[in-house]
Amino acid sequence: NQSGGCRTVVLAEGMTRAPVVTLPSLAEAADLKKFCREHFDEVKAAFESTTRFGKLIDLKVTLAGRKIYLRFRAFTADAMGMNMVTKGVDKCLALLQSKYPKLEVLALSGNYCTDKKPSAINWVEGRGKSVIAEATIKKDIVEKVLKTDVERLVQLNIDKNYIGSAMAGSVGGFNAQAANAVAAIFLATGQDPAQVVESSTCLTSMTKNADGDLEISVTMPSIEVGTVGGGTGLPAQHGCLDLIGCSGSNKKDRSEEH
Repeated sequence: NQSGGCRTVVLAEGMTRAPVVTLPSLAEAADLKKFCREHFDEVKAAFESTTRFGKLIDLKVTLAGRKIYLRFRAFTADAMGMNMVTKGVDKCLALLQSKYPKLEVLALSGNYCTDKKPSAINWVEGRGKSVIAEATIKKDIVEKVLKTDVERLVQLNIDKNYIGSAMAGSVGGFNAQAANAVAAIFLATGQDPAQVVESSTCLTSMTKNADGDLEISVTMPSIEVGTVGGGTGLPAQHGCLDLIGCSGSNKKDRSEEH
C-alpha cells in the first residue's frame, strides 16, 4: 500500500478433467484421437448439454500405448468447477462409447488433469485461473520496511528462488513460500485446501527499474478458486468473500468471456 498497490491480469481460465480410457488396438486408439479433433463440436455439444454455465474450451488427447488420456478444459463461470466439468466429461464419454463400443473407461480421472498434485502440465498449460500480479516497491520502502536494499533482493531472488529451486528439481516452486498465503486465503474464503498443492505454484520475478525501485511480479498458472459452491457458502467464509467484494455470482454476463 505504501508504494501504490499492485496490478493483476487473468491470462486464461479453464478447469480440467482428464479420464483415461482404453481400446483393444493401437489403431483404434489413434482413430479416437483423430475423432476428437475432427468432431470437437459434437463433443462440445455433449458436454454443454449437462450445464447452463460450463463451456468446453478445448480437448487435449494423448496416448500411452492403447491407453488414451483426454484432458477436457472448460470455462466454469464463478464456480471452481470440478463437479461441473466431471459431469460434462461423463456425458462426453458416453458419446465416445456410442462411437467406439469397445471403449473401456478405466477412470474418470487419469491424473492427467492434474488435480491436487504437482505437475508440469499444470505449470505449462495452466488449470483454473492463470494469473500474473505485479507491483513497484519504492527503494526507500524496501530499506525502511524490509531492512535491505533492492540490489540484494534481486540477487537473492536469483540465488534462492531460481537457482536453489532448479537445484532441487522443483516444478513451479520458484518462489518463497507462496503456499503460505494461498493456504490462508483458501481457508478463509471456502476454497478446497487440498488444491493449495497446484494453486501455489508460482514464479517470482524481481528487477531494479530505472528509478532504482523494485519491480516484483508473481506468475501463477493454476489458481483453482470459485465464489459459489463448496465451502464458499459457509457463514465465516462467505463473510470473508463479502469483505473483498467477491461473494456469490458475478452479476455481469460472463458466458462469452471464454
